[in-house]
Amino acid sequence: MQITRRRRQGGFSLIELLIVIAIILIILAIAVPKLSSARMNATETVVIREVQTLHQAQTQYMSQFGKYAISLAELGPPTSGGPGPQAADLIPASLATGEKDGYTFVMTSTPTGYTVNANPKVYNSTGRRTFFSDQNMVMRQNWSQEPATINSPEVK
Repeated sequence: MQITRRRRQGGFSLIELLIVIAIILIILAIAVPKLSSARMNATETVVIREVQTLHQAQTQYMSQFGKYAISLAELGPPTSGGPGPQAADLIPASLATGEKDGYTFVMTSTPTGYTVNANPKVYNSTGRRTFFSDQNMVMRQNWSQEPATINSPEVK
């Protein structure tokens, strides 16, 4: 009589284990979408900071060389030798390539200054917003695949 009693107390039944696994799967189904949304929010915050870094670099470039840089490469580190107008070493090489944090950065020269666009490489996967800014340093956003422009709403 004691042997059968020990078997019952020895572990969980198959049904109990299946219920626990089902509960874990339900919790995962709820948590995973929120996790990817939080990851995209964090990435977009980093991208906004990267655009601000580009503004600071452009301000330093203007004070050193009397004009705005035409490309990201002019703000980046030199391939050899010391810093100069062709490569001022004001931003990291990872940003100077134009691709960082799942976004593509494009800087364009204008008659009055420059513009910066940051667009996700894969929309709705690496980011949900596109960003635009110019020498006025006002950050603008677009909640679609279309690149943000000067007419897009301001990031608050």
